[in-house]
Amino acid sequence: MKPSAQMMLATLCCWFTAANAGTLIVVEDRGGTSALPYYQGLAPAPQPNQPTPAAGVLNTGAYPVRTPQLSPGQLQGRVINAPGLQPVFLVGDDPMSRAWLLQRRVDLQRLQAVGLAVNVDSEARLMEIRRWAGGLPVNPTPAGDLAGRLGLRHYPALLTPTAIQQ
Repeated sequence: MKPSAQMMLATLCCWFTAANAGTLIVVEDRGGTSALPYYQGLAPAPQPNQPTPAAGVLNTGAYPVRTPQLSPGQLQGRVINAPGLQPVFLVGDDPMSRAWLLQRRVDLQRLQAVGLAVNVDSEARLMEIRRWAGGLPVNPTPAGDLAGRLGLRHYPALLTPTAIQQ
């Protein structure tokens, strides 16, 4: 695996850890257009007299989520070297992803995998994907950069510390 792909996987691992921590730490601000609208759904600020959303639940209006670099299709599995990577699966709102999730759900639960819905139109459709996943966390996330760095063109896919597989 190329060093840049390892860095992307390490960043992805850190992102999941930070997303679960519930706080966003600004490392550097170089000005420009604020990216805040893209991050508000990750850890929304609690509003007075409103309950805080449950962990792993995103309340975001950032739909539709699109990853043009990825489409449903057959994936050639391969070995990778990404020690420490939490198992991650990529799915979309399509029949192939549904069938894959229903078939692999027990294995994904055993791995405590986290899902990325890389192509989904609405929060209602995301909730359906989460239902297919049987309680596994699935978050709407464009994954173009990840796809490019790992040379992925198709999903559903499972990324583990040692392999990319379907």
